[in-house]
Amino acid sequence: MSIWWSLHLRREAASVPLARRLLMGTMETAGVDPDISYDLSLALTEACANAVEHGGGADTRGASGGYRVTAYLDGEKCRIEVADSGPGFVPQRGSLCGHTAPLSAESGRGLCLIEQLADHVHVRSRPGRGAVVSFDKILKWREGALLGVS
Repeated sequence: MSIWWSLHLRREAASVPLARRLLMGTMETAGVDPDISYDLSLALTEACANAVEHGGGADTRGASGGYRVTAYLDGEKCRIEVADSGPGFVPQRGSLCGHTAPLSAESGRGLCLIEQLADHVHVRSRPGRGAVVSFDKILKWREGALLGVS
């Protein structure tokens, strides 16, 4: 059995905990190990915060644009994708942690943190059309989990 869902959210700070809570609830219900759930929810929080901060300007009515979050729990893996419609960016070559912000900075370490928490991270920038951050992690299951691999 597998679960997947997709949300289209406004680029507002209040959307970030909403996405995180939905992911946590899904993983708890499915029986994912709490440590894995926490890592993925933190990585999702960082990806959503980046979409809110950098994901595009206002539309023609002055409303902030949106972004999309999609999560797949399938067997032994969870894949999460966050896509925005912002200006895109030039990803660094190699590790996403190569050019992180200084420790005193209040931002600039999100992609590095995602890379540390997930097993695989892929960042795709579409100049003028947005960015897509996808990441996945091998799941561990609690005893008696609904979706756990037998």
